[in-house]
Amino acid sequence: MLSPIVEALTEGRNRRVRRYRFAIAVLLTLVAALFILTLSLGQSFTPPSDVIRVLLGKDVPGASFTVGQLRLPRALLAILAGLSFGLGGVAFQIMLRNPLASPDIIGISLGASAAAVFAIVVLQLKGPVVPVFAVLAGLGVALLVYGLSYRNGVAGTRLILIGIGVSAMLESFIAYILSTAPAWSLQEAMRWLTGSVNGAQLGQALPLVLALAVFGGLLLSRMRDLEALRLGEDTAAALGVPVARTRVLIIVAAVGMIASATAITGPIAFVAFLSGPIAARIVGSNGSLLIPSALIGATLVLAGDYCGQFLLPGRYPVGVITGALGAPYLIFLIVRVNRAGGSL
Repeated sequence: MLSPIVEALTEGRNRRVRRYRFAIAVLLTLVAALFILTLSLGQSFTPPSDVIRVLLGKDVPGASFTVGQLRLPRALLAILAGLSFGLGGVAFQIMLRNPLASPDIIGISLGASAAAVFAIVVLQLKGPVVPVFAVLAGLGVALLVYGLSYRNGVAGTRLILIGIGVSAMLESFIAYILSTAPAWSLQEAMRWLTGSVNGAQLGQALPLVLALAVFGGLLLSRMRDLEALRLGEDTAAALGVPVARTRVLIIVAAVGMIASATAITGPIAFVAFLSGPIAARIVGSNGSLLIPSALIGATLVLAGDYCGQFLLPGRYPVGVITGALGAPYLIFLIVRVNRAGGSL
């Protein structure tokens, strides 16, 4: 027979696993419900039965166009972008052990946006070339911030402060480009600064699916190493984790997802920043935050886009809604860190 201590430990572990699985199931159900709601209810109502028939490839008069051509690309793009932002954002926060270490804060999203605005306004480029510029710039900014903050390792606070400085320079650069932009390109450039799934097309989903498969798969394959880094570099190294190589792989994978999503939808503000802390509140220390954060990201983008389109007076891009949610939380987090005696 097992001793009472072993039995208690086993029961505690099983309880944590059950809570984690229950949280995942609830989040999946929530994303699915929001997805069906988005496809069913807009300026007109389409019965869920017709929505499901359209998703199965059947021809439904009226619904095939409304759902299949207008609503489905938008909802699908919102889910994929939310998964990418949530997964990439929490990877940075876990690796650097700081909730402020988000791509929104340290300039990666702004780097991708600045490159896209430069390509549109100055180089007058259109089409798939613009997202390529955005992805490369996001990777470049990440390498720059990482390199400038490296000194016998990378301290999270130092990286965040340098990232904020780089973000300020990028914002100035974007403001200068917009001040010289002709009217015909200004509206397209502004889309890259607010974050939006307006005008979504099914073809835009393929790059995000590939990015999630490649970069997301790489992150999930390093889940245990990433969890070890939550305990600190020294502890992770003692557990056999190749810290330097793991950091590089995580940064490349996280930036690849963030930059790919930004290249398609623009920088949907604070989704990468909010997803991890919300997921941590839900699952606690019961398991990895990667999958819950990805699902939270999809929920935020889907719900934010629906609210911006139908629940408010006027229509707003999803980035405006998520920005309104994220800014107060950022202020709260900084105040809380200050009162706790942190370096920020």
